Amino acid sequence: MQLIIAEKPDQAKKLAAPFQHQTNKDHIILAPCETFSQGAVLTWALGHLLEPVPPETYRADWKRWNLQTLPMIPEDFRYRVKRRREFNVIYKFAKDNKIKGFIHAGDAEREGEAIVRLIIEETGVHKPIKRLWISSLTPQAVLQGFQTLKDGSQTESLHNEAVSRAYADWVIGLNATRLYTLLMQKKGINAVFTVGRVQTPTLCLIVKREHEIASFTPVPYWEVKARFQHEKGVYEGTWHKKGESKIETLEMAEKIHAFVEGKDAQITSFKEKIRKIKPPLLFSLSTLQSYANKAFQFSPKKTLDTAQKLYTKGLLTYPRTDSSHVTKEEAQQFPRMLNQIEKIAAFEKHFPLPKQTLLQDKRYVDAKKVKDHYAIIPTEEIKDPGKLSADEKKIYEAVILRLLAAHENDAEIKDIHCETLVDERATFKSNTSAVMKEGWKRILPSSKEQKTEHGLTALREGLASIVSQAEVEAKKTKAPKRYTEGDLIQLMKTCGRELDPELAQVLKQTEGLGTEATRAGIITVLKDRDYIQVAKNLVYATEKGKTLYQAVEGTILASPEMTAKWEQRLSEIGAGEKGAGMFLEQVKKLSTAVVEKAQAQAGSWDISGEGIPQKKKSTRKPAKAGNCPLCGEAVLDKGNFYGCAGYNKNKCTFTLSKILLEKKLPLKQVKLLLKQGETEVIKGFKKENNHFDAVLKWDQKLKKIIFVSNTSGAPVSEKNSGKTG
Repeated sequence: MQLIIAEKPDQAKKLAAPFQHQTNKDHIILAPCETFSQGAVLTWALGHLLEPVPPETYRADWKRWNLQTLPMIPEDFRYRVKRRREFNVIYKFAKDNKIKGFIHAGDAEREGEAIVRLIIEETGVHKPIKRLWISSLTPQAVLQGFQTLKDGSQTESLHNEAVSRAYADWVIGLNATRLYTLLMQKKGINAVFTVGRVQTPTLCLIVKREHEIASFTPVPYWEVKARFQHEKGVYEGTWHKKGESKIETLEMAEKIHAFVEGKDAQITSFKEKIRKIKPPLLFSLSTLQSYANKAFQFSPKKTLDTAQKLYTKGLLTYPRTDSSHVTKEEAQQFPRMLNQIEKIAAFEKHFPLPKQTLLQDKRYVDAKKVKDHYAIIPTEEIKDPGKLSADEKKIYEAVILRLLAAHENDAEIKDIHCETLVDERATFKSNTSAVMKEGWKRILPSSKEQKTEHGLTALREGLASIVSQAEVEAKKTKAPKRYTEGDLIQLMKTCGRELDPELAQVLKQTEGLGTEATRAGIITVLKDRDYIQVAKNLVYATEKGKTLYQAVEGTILASPEMTAKWEQRLSEIGAGEKGAGMFLEQVKKLSTAVVEKAQAQAGSWDISGEGIPQKKKSTRKPAKAGNCPLCGEAVLDKGNFYGCAGYNKNKCTFTLSKILLEKKLPLKQVKLLLKQGETEVIKGFKKENNHFDAVLKWDQKLKKIIFVSNTSGAPVSEKNSGKTG
């Protein structure tokens, strides 16, 4: 019997669907069948069941944020269980002698690999591991996946990559976050400044654009427009000189205007060119996120979450993909899928399609461009989008329409360029485009398609006309546009193109900052941590974001360079080409360098912190419960306990827990104890299933609080005594 471990309960249900099974509260039993001759047990995590341990687990002095303890560099990297109940279910079955091996059924990518492998490692059970590797949760895909399992060793390197990445992010992130937060505190800024390997260079790109916008000064310019009357109609043109239509002074613009008005003109050049535009590629996650942001104003995270729901329902293929291509196996299913789509009323108008197959079209079908997962496409289980939620409908329809468009012909656009010479001295240009054949644009129309200007297509070289009207238009140069969240996805993916050629090539191979699966989360983190704000789908850097940028500007933390080099090393680990040892040593050295450089430069930071929401220190003085029986200082309410205010002054260790033997102590009784030396009778103490009432009394000789029996007046036995001070 095999133990199958899925990532989530809903995923587990999909994995069980093709088989006869019995669903229980925390596991599913698969009956013996052709695929599982002895049957199988199917369990699940809830995403990450394990998490990296906090710093104080390694060293007690790492708990406090202190510059003297930086950098914190663990020699090993440890995890702990954060959801014990779910883990215990898996642990129980893993230890069962009936279980002969594991089937790893996490998501077929790096993080999914790590989630389940960490659980298996934590159980301490060593049994053979097989790997389920699928891109769809339809019954057909699940059944085929279980019948063609990979050996666990084939994907183990992905786990090594994920753990190496987690270690690196932990070391850099925690050290840099504490470092910059503490250095900011020295500047009087009481806020937490989180720093991360991907989030910080992404923030810096946003702040750079913010600075470009803030420092932009509009420059006025003018253009001269003219209307040309000829024997068959009218057309318009714009004055230019060697392609430049901007006129720097109003005086010059008015001179041109005065010169051309009412003058004779002639077309000296007329060119038409047919331009073919191929259908767009199938969706990768980033292109789907960018499209949905523009079309529906969905945040990248909302798009990913919605696509993930559709994947779990078996309607879309795996969404966390960086590929826009499919293999021949997927393309062979398209004709049957199109037949189903045609029967849905919402899509009837798009049929018939000119292409019946894409098998020979390398624009879409290319196994060399499919790494772990192919493009996001509908599964063979086609469903009417009208039966889905509003958000799911939009994403599902978008994916279907993109597939339909791939089966259409190229769109054909006619570009027209015309040059008109006025009085043999002033040149005007006229440009327009016209859709000649819609092709795929009938399925994916654009609201920005230009229509042919009336009469322009009827023009010809040598045609005579007269300037019937001319005017001067005042304009200004425009500031750089703010990024949308969709722009950020593409920016993160392509930012390396501005680096030197070698690093640009690395980022081209590894797709820039972050991965398809993590970019939406990075943007969400920047919003949650008040580094950026999004209003009307436009991204603004906050004062906090700008302040961090000032501090890290010019350091490796602000540059895509570090990410480029790291991604190269990590991809080599994931591919099994290199071990993790050298990479982790580089991370340790980098962490030390980051700490040393920031501390050296902090004195020169010109940072005010104005406009940054800061943590307010509590102005409430701790309530006094009485005087300490050991040293006479005040005993203060410390939250979960009462403690002596003399601890820092004279190291007095008197404390009293607010809950003793499962009984919460009333403040009134604590005050009596400290004032008179004993309380009234307190009811409801519990020790080893024994309930009793007692008086708390300060024993001056023993220097501790003791329980006094309610009935005899004698101290309660030592076994039940409470040592509190």
